[in-house]
Amino acid sequence: MNTSLNIFILLLSLVITSNAQNNGVTTTMPEKGLCAHRGDMTKYPENTLLALVSAAESGAHMIEFDVRLTADKKLVIMHDATVDRTTNGSGMVSEMQFDEIRKLDAGGWMSDEFRSLRVPTFQEVLERMPVNVWLNIHIKGDPLIGKLVAQDVMKQNRLHQSFLACSKDVALEAKKISEEIKICNMDRQDSNWDYVNQTIARNSDFIQLKGDISPVYKSMVEKLLESGVQINYFGTDDETELNQLFGYGVQFPLVNDYSQSIQIAEKLGVVRNIPEFFNE
Repeated sequence: MNTSLNIFILLLSLVITSNAQNNGVTTTMPEKGLCAHRGDMTKYPENTLLALVSAAESGAHMIEFDVRLTADKKLVIMHDATVDRTTNGSGMVSEMQFDEIRKLDAGGWMSDEFRSLRVPTFQEVLERMPVNVWLNIHIKGDPLIGKLVAQDVMKQNRLHQSFLACSKDVALEAKKISEEIKICNMDRQDSNWDYVNQTIARNSDFIQLKGDISPVYKSMVEKLLESGVQINYFGTDDETELNQLFGYGVQFPLVNDYSQSIQIAEKLGVVRNIPEFFNE
């Protein structure tokens, strides 16, 4: 059997095993496509509900967003350790009360038209997401977040589509809540091959490769898929690189300019995801 056919069969098996029952609805998860990094963030302020929902509604196959913990143990969506860059406030997220953060303007830094936007909670994001888009939940800070995120994922029946991009310590906390919670190993090593081998050894569900895109990716992809690991790449909006990544079998490149990159992906034969919801 040739290599291309092997890869096709492995990808197909991932799709089949990604079928899930949610409130009586069978959901098939995307087998490949684009990951909207912090949502549709060239169009709307990053990590806001507007950006995340826009990405989902316009066909993203995976959406990446960042979760942090406030001083009073609330989960909020914020990339940086401080609120300074993406709000009109100042201070460490971990040292601020949720009510303080909630009062901040999370959109005015980008444009006056977004001044009414607020920092969303993790629960709010889950409530607005379709059931058939991968949720790439990047955990920032305290390992306790892993446990709290896993609890919310379970409460909202999102185990089938959610995975925590995190360190081993965070993953261990999450697994205390549910052994079924999916993990993307973010403990990167000095070389991609070391990272690949570590990810397989940990039985992680996802990996996020980065660095120069070279033919060696083909061998890494084959080994990862044989081990049941799905593959992200951080990150590019370049058409040539996206074509290379898909050609090597990388499933989900992270893109910053989602609106532009989804058009490129369509030219490369990637079909936009059609969002589905529990009540449909």
